[in-house]
Amino acid sequence: MELKKRLNLRTVLIGLYVVVFGAYVVWGLQPAEAAKSYEISTKLNIPSINLTTDVATLQLENRELKTPDAIVGSFSKAKNKTLLIGHSATVFQNLNNVKIGDEINYDNGIYVVKNIRVLEKANVDMSKILAPAEKQTLEIMTCIGDLLDGGDATHRLIITAEIKD
Repeated sequence: MELKKRLNLRTVLIGLYVVVFGAYVVWGLQPAEAAKSYEISTKLNIPSINLTTDVATLQLENRELKTPDAIVGSFSKAKNKTLLIGHSATVFQNLNNVKIGDEINYDNGIYVVKNIRVLEKANVDMSKILAPAEKQTLEIMTCIGDLLDGGDATHRLIITAEIKD
C-alpha cells in the first residue's frame, strides 16, 4: 500500500513537471516582443575609444525614443542639433573614456568634443538637449551610475560635440 502511494505521488510529480516544462518551452522561451528592425541611416566613429557603429534614425513613439539594443539611434527635431543615444552595456560601453578635444566622425562630418557632463536622470532637460544650435552639434547620451529596476540607471552621461571648423 505504501509503495502504491509513492508511485502515484511520483507519477503526479513527473506529470506536473512535464506540463510545467512544456509550458515553459512553448511560452517562456518565446521573445516577449519581436526584435525591432531599424533602418540604418549612417555610421558613427569615435576613434579614441575604437568605436564604429551603425546609426538608425529614430521616431518618437508615445513621446518616447526606443533605444536600439546594439547600435546607436539618432533623433533630431531642431536646426543643427542631433541626439545620439545608445546603451552603456553594449554600444556605448566605453563612452565614459571620451575626452574633451576628441574627434567624432558622424554623417560625413568631423565633430570635436566640447563638453562632457554627468547629470542625475531627473535633472536631464530634454528640451535643452534638443534645442536648436548655431552650428551643427551632436548630443551623445547614455546611462551611467547605479542600476535601477528595468535596466535603467540613476545618471546620464552627456557629451556635446560641435562640427569642426
